[in-house]
Amino acid sequence: MLEAAIASLATGDPAAVSGNRIARDIGATWGVIKYQFGDIDGLWAAVLRHTADKRGDLPAGIKPDGTVHERVTAMIEAMAGGLRRPESLAIETLRAALPREHAELERDYPRTAAELASWKPNWDKACQRAFADMDLDPVKVRQVAALIPAAMRGITSERTLGTYGDLDDALEALIGGIAAYLEGPAPEAR
Repeated sequence: MLEAAIASLATGDPAAVSGNRIARDIGATWGVIKYQFGDIDGLWAAVLRHTADKRGDLPAGIKPDGTVHERVTAMIEAMAGGLRRPESLAIETLRAALPREHAELERDYPRTAAELASWKPNWDKACQRAFADMDLDPVKVRQVAALIPAAMRGITSERTLGTYGDLDDALEALIGGIAAYLEGPAPEAR
């Protein structure tokens, strides 16, 4: 059921977020989905958990002995590939249909909100582990952990929508900029 939901959502069709649509796509009824997951919130939380399990603990195991530049390159390249996978397309379709305001999301879809909220600290910890053996400013590592997903979604969006820009150049600039930032002096206290 989860794979069918991912396949349906990965089409990008806004109607794919319908529980009835998912049920129809897998040849079942909404009652079967509801029995399995409780409600649409349970289904979306399960879909998100399933995609997270498939993704694994990126980027902790990437280039464990590499330079800062090599590690950042490996992270960016892994994320660039991952964001083109059906699971990522499904996540983007689902996120586009969910409320943007955290309070509304948590009220209407508490399990889905909890699953989405769990990703940030897990990603932050994975980024910290990726650079743990290097003498890097932890504030910069935290800031880079916040930057990478947003920047990569933007580049992926440009690739999806089409652009006259050279996105390989954009990726190289992102990698070089992040590596230089991480290796540079610590920011002064504000």
